[in-house]
Amino acid sequence: MARTNPAQFIQQTRAEISKVVWPTRREVILTTVMVFVMAALTAVFFALVDIGIRSALEAVLNAF
Repeated sequence: MARTNPAQFIQQTRAEISKVVWPTRREVILTTVMVFVMAALTAVFFALVDIGIRSALEAVLNAF
C-alpha cells in the first residue's frame, strides 16, 4: 500500500467527510424517540414474559 503524506491524508479525509449525508435535526429527534419507544416496548414484553414464567414456576412448585 502506498504511503501518503499528512497533507494528502487530511485532504482525502476532508473529501470523504464532505460525502457524508448528515441527518437533519428532525430525523435525529424522530430516531431518538423511536429508540426510546422500542426500548420501552421491549422492557414491557420481557417483564410480562418474566411474570408469566414466574407464575408458571410457582404453580408447579406449589403443586408439589
